[in-house]
Amino acid sequence: MTKDSIEDLSVKNQLVGIWFSTRWAIFFCLLIWITMTIANGMVDDWGRLTNGGENLVIFIEESLWPPDWSVLEPQSYPPCVVAPGFQFTCSTAWIGLVETLKIAFVSTVLGIILSLPISLLAARNLNSTWVTYPARFILAASRSLPSIIWAIFFVILVGLGPLSGILAMTVYTVGYLGKLQYEAIEGIPSAPLEASQAMGHSWLERSFGVVLPESANGLISQAIFMFEYNFRHGTVIGIVGAGGIGYYINLYLKFLQYDKVIAYLILIFVVVLLLDLVSIRARSFFTEGGDVSRISWWSILLPASMLSNGQDEEE
Repeated sequence: MTKDSIEDLSVKNQLVGIWFSTRWAIFFCLLIWITMTIANGMVDDWGRLTNGGENLVIFIEESLWPPDWSVLEPQSYPPCVVAPGFQFTCSTAWIGLVETLKIAFVSTVLGIILSLPISLLAARNLNSTWVTYPARFILAASRSLPSIIWAIFFVILVGLGPLSGILAMTVYTVGYLGKLQYEAIEGIPSAPLEASQAMGHSWLERSFGVVLPESANGLISQAIFMFEYNFRHGTVIGIVGAGGIGYYINLYLKFLQYDKVIAYLILIFVVVLLLDLVSIRARSFFTEGGDVSRISWWSILLPASMLSNGQDEEE
């Protein structure tokens, strides 16, 4: 290839890149314009946003702050019988958080057990359409209702308490996690499946010998994410009496004790951060080469060409 042809090819590539960049810019501008047009049609008075910041400051100063950390004090009844220094384990905050974690863990495990076989049936690269559509219908029906609606339904069936919360979160987990699972299964390379089929393996042998090992990293990551999601959403279903810390949040909301509510929310935020750290550590055992490589801030602020030139000069 001559020097002129190389230069012509480079110019063509640059023109193609400019065309694609322009097309995406036009697409996003059009999308923003459509979004603002729809929003403007739904909002009758944008002036209501004028005093929003001032009202928020007043609400925080008068009702939210400082948090009332008495939620960490032990309950007067039943009597707290624990070792000295561990009285906080008898507080409503501790009891609610632990119960929410238990609900999230049990519902996540049950959801995985139930959703994985259904997601294998729902994968189009494993089954024909007459099998995949009924399986997808079951998953869609499970996630069509929010978990709080499922919680209300099971509170009516089995009464107040953690059992209704476990059942509600399990049903929602089956639908939500099942969709993520069959999409991960459909995303595996086709070559191992074709080789397994050519060797005469049965459906079970392909599913458990090829599909699950190939998609294991994604499935494990999704399960860990689902546990974190169930904990965060478990605080909501407690509002309707399905157990967990949401029960206490709803109780103090009714009495307008927002300083105690914000204390609960801060504790939930801390636990979510801890769960995120644990999930990062857990995923590192199942990803190739440990956890993902860290990205430099310079890679966000500077073009890739400048970074590559700098690395070449260092070498």
